[in-house]
Amino acid sequence: MLSKNKFGRTELNVSRIGFGAWAIGGPAMAGKHPIGWGRADDAKSLRALAKALEQGINFFDTADIYGLGRSEELIGLAFGKRPDVIVATKVGHRLDASGALVVDYSKDYVITACEKSLRRLRRDAIDYYQLHSARLEHLQKGDCLEAIERLKQDGKIRYWGLSLNTFHPEPEAKFLIENKLADGFQLVFNILNQRAARILEEAHASGYGIIARMPLQFGLLTGKFSPETRFAEDDHRSFRLTPEILSEALAPLEAVWPIAERYGISKTTLSLSFCLSFPEISVVVAGIRTPEQAVENTTGLTQLREEEKEFIQKLFEKKFSSVVDLMEKAG
Repeated sequence: MLSKNKFGRTELNVSRIGFGAWAIGGPAMAGKHPIGWGRADDAKSLRALAKALEQGINFFDTADIYGLGRSEELIGLAFGKRPDVIVATKVGHRLDASGALVVDYSKDYVITACEKSLRRLRRDAIDYYQLHSARLEHLQKGDCLEAIERLKQDGKIRYWGLSLNTFHPEPEAKFLIENKLADGFQLVFNILNQRAARILEEAHASGYGIIARMPLQFGLLTGKFSPETRFAEDDHRSFRLTPEILSEALAPLEAVWPIAERYGISKTTLSLSFCLSFPEISVVVAGIRTPEQAVENTTGLTQLREEEKEFIQKLFEKKFSSVVDLMEKAG
C-alpha cells in the first residue's frame, strides 16, 4: 500500500503517487490543434480509477479543459463525494466562440467555472483548486486571486495553488512565495526536464505542498517509444514528441537505464522513483489510462541512492537540457 505525505501546511494527506486524469478525458480539439490524448474508453477509464484507489492512490488530478469536462465527469461518476478521495482540478483554459484555446483568469469566469466543475465532479467542495498555468501578469492583476478568496469563503474550495509553467516556472512561484499566497505548486519534474529543481527546496521550506507532474514525460520515460514512434493527429504528442525530439532524447537516456537494471525494475518505475527520491515532493502525478497502468505505477517503487540521483542530475546539465530546449520550441 502506498504511503502518504502531508501536503504542505494543509490537512490533506496525499498518496505518494497520484492519478493524472488528462488522458481519460479522451480526444479534444481546439480548432485543428489537439489538446487531448486521442481516443479513450470510458468503461476502461472507470476501471482504472477504481484500480488506482484499490492500489492506494487517493489523489486524483484533473482539469476542466481535459476532454472539455469529460475527465471531471468520470471522476465524479467513479467517486462522487467519497471523503477518502482527494480531488484536485484546474481552471483558466477554455475554448472561445471560434473553438480556439484561450486563457481566462477573470473573476467571473473563475467563479463560474468552479461551479461547473463541482457539478461535474459531484462534490460540494474541491479539495485543491489550481490556476492552470496562470502567468505573472494574471497574478499581479489580481482578479483570479479575488475569485479564489471568494470561493474559499463560500466553502467551494478547501485549498488552492498554481500549476506552474512547464518551461519557466520561477516568476510565478517567486511571486506567490514572497506574498505568502497559495498552499501548493504543481510543477514539471522528471529525469529529462529538471528545470523546476531550483524551486523545490525554497517552496518546501516555505510550507508549500508540491505536486510533480509529467514524471514520464508523456510516456517518453517508459522505454516504450523508439525514434520511429508516431502519434495520431488527435493526440497532442503528435507535435510535442516529434521524430527529432524522440531521436535527441532517447540516445542520452541510454545512460540512465542501467540503474533500472540494477534494481530489477522497469524504466517506468525508475522514472517515478527518481521523482519520489526528492523529499520536497509531496505527490508524483502519473498519467493513468488503464487498470494495468494503475498497478505498474504503484509497484516496485525504490528510493534511489544519493549518488544515482546526482548522476541523473548531472546528465540533465550535460545532455538533457538541450532536449528540453527543443521541447520548448515545439510547444
